[in-house]
Amino acid sequence: MSTDHAGHPRRPDPAGTTSPARPGWPEIVVGLLAMAAATAVIPFFGPLGLESDAVVYGLLLAAWSGLVGLVGFAAAALIRIRSWGAFSVRRTTWRWMGIGAAAGVVAIVLKGVVNYAVIALTGFDADPQSPYYDAAGGGVLPLILTFAFLAVLTPIGEEFLYRGVITNALLRYGPVVGVLSSSLIFALLHGINIVLPSALVVGVIAAEAMRRSGSIWPAVAVHAVNNMALPLLVLITGTTGPG
Repeated sequence: MSTDHAGHPRRPDPAGTTSPARPGWPEIVVGLLAMAAATAVIPFFGPLGLESDAVVYGLLLAAWSGLVGLVGFAAAALIRIRSWGAFSVRRTTWRWMGIGAAAGVVAIVLKGVVNYAVIALTGFDADPQSPYYDAAGGGVLPLILTFAFLAVLTPIGEEFLYRGVITNALLRYGPVVGVLSSSLIFALLHGINIVLPSALVVGVIAAEAMRRSGSIWPAVAVHAVNNMALPLLVLITGTTGPG
């Protein structure tokens, strides 16, 4: 029996099935285009008057960050019929979930070091995620919703697209190319700002967690723990913005 990229046995496709064993370039292109189309809705929030309330606007952005990933994943998954297992959406163990959560803590520490170095060298510290702080600082309900959007919805949406589709597709070129190139795409699509190095660190750790475990869920755990840091910072310190 053949094995997948993580060394797990791969079940043979049923007779007559021509579905490829993993996502490919069609899924990458369609997934990213669908995500871009969903992201293009954001500028319309302003004309609708949604920016007038910082808390509402922050919550919308937090929710949208997860939804656009799910839109991209759904588009990629629908263009060819295949098992969800091809995107590493499969069960895993509690041990691997624990490893993913611990790796998320490591990601927080590493990105903190990287960000400190970048700011010290460049002085560039503008944070595009300030609306999230506004949302989390808007009271008990907005704080709970920010936790739900950033630590649950966004990790699932982004991991399904970036790791489930893109990393799995690029792993055909080997683990180094697959992990690093997909993480670079993930980072670049967060924009050229102070979030980019953080996204690169989280992307590499999440992609490697998925590759080694053979499941998307440890990667989701990495991302969820990392994203918890923002609303937790607001909860602990009472700050309503970075710095």
